Amino acid sequence: MASTVVLLRALQGHKLVDTQQGRIAVGWLIVEDVVMVLAIVLLPVLANIMSGGGVTTSTVVYTLGEAVLKVVGFIAVMLLAGKRLIPWVLHWAAHSGSRELFRLAVLSIALGVAFGAAFIFEVSFALGAFFAGMILGETTLSKRAAEETLPLRDAFAVLFFVSVGMLFNPAVVIDQPLPLLATVAIILVGKSVAAYFIVRAFRHPNRTALVVSASLAQIGEFSFILASLGTGLGLIPAEARDLILGGAIISIVANPFIFSIAAGSMVKAGQAAAAHAVALEEKRETDRREHLVLVGYGAVGQLVAAGTRNAGRAIVIIEDQEDIARKAEADGFVVIVGNASDPNVLEEAGIRHASKLVIAIPEGFEAGSIAEHGRALNNRAIVIARAHSDAEVQHLQKHGAHNVVLGEREIADRMLSLAASLRSA
Repeated sequence: MASTVVLLRALQGHKLVDTQQGRIAVGWLIVEDVVMVLAIVLLPVLANIMSGGGVTTSTVVYTLGEAVLKVVGFIAVMLLAGKRLIPWVLHWAAHSGSRELFRLAVLSIALGVAFGAAFIFEVSFALGAFFAGMILGETTLSKRAAEETLPLRDAFAVLFFVSVGMLFNPAVVIDQPLPLLATVAIILVGKSVAAYFIVRAFRHPNRTALVVSASLAQIGEFSFILASLGTGLGLIPAEARDLILGGAIISIVANPFIFSIAAGSMVKAGQAAAAHAVALEEKRETDRREHLVLVGYGAVGQLVAAGTRNAGRAIVIIEDQEDIARKAEADGFVVIVGNASDPNVLEEAGIRHASKLVIAIPEGFEAGSIAEHGRALNNRAIVIARAHSDAEVQHLQKHGAHNVVLGEREIADRMLSLAASLRSA
């Protein structure tokens, strides 16, 4: 089980915490924490089974169900009560005007929730601390809380590594070199290969799988807890605990180098992708000169887009629904995902250089707002919109639309035209 301290340090050092790779790796840690609770609860039962004790299937199911209920109960309490109580305590401490009291409140919440999780719900201390941090992160004072706890975080990180070093017995390197080498190989190679294929199985890119597997190529504090529990129950000998501890230290030392290689390759690939994106955007900006901006890729918008492309004109589509936007991209169009009533979205679509703004959405009053913003950014662009009533026509014309197509009127005119041609024939 990966060390939370080591993994977060590696992700923070390479600025990957907020990336897809960082989210997967941190999510992996949460799953490990949950599994850790189940392992601690079930190990005594399994030890009793192995020793020939009378443990029935119902006992195992009951024990497992109890552990799951405790985890679910803790999460429910944190999400329901914690999201209300913790922000209130933080705001009270902040408004007291005492910086020391605010710092103490943050530390008390973090350690108090972690202790309560372990003592009341028998959830791992680390999982309790993580949920406390998650709730703190959602408050408006999260940035200040992070700044206040930064020195403490660094101090605890140092204490963690010091405590690991004090537990290590260097004699294991001389007494059991081959078993230690095998243990390190399982951690660095076996665990990483398993993580790589799991990430790939969920159809993530190869680079993502490499970074996640490299970040997990180490073990830490949870392994010590499990090893100590296993030794106490007589499931593994004391020598195995020393091997696990030695493997953990070696893997922690090696992990930054392994992770740097994986992250470095990702950075190079990202730079190449960024250069390609810049070149593509420059080409798009060139194509967008005197282009047509189409808002909406529904039934009407699709016909307008197809006709515009057949006429050989450049077109940029604005669509606020992601599934429809993906369809437009699959059809080969340049698509901006967002609400066209936002001037920034219109800017991104190149409205300042567009010759026409075609608003194909059926909501006439919303289209009026889009027309108004479009004319404010480019008063040379011809605005064309659709409407379903005379009131919508007046609204659109009032807000800058040059031409408004009233669906019912166009249908009636076409039907009259067809009727007249049939009469004359």
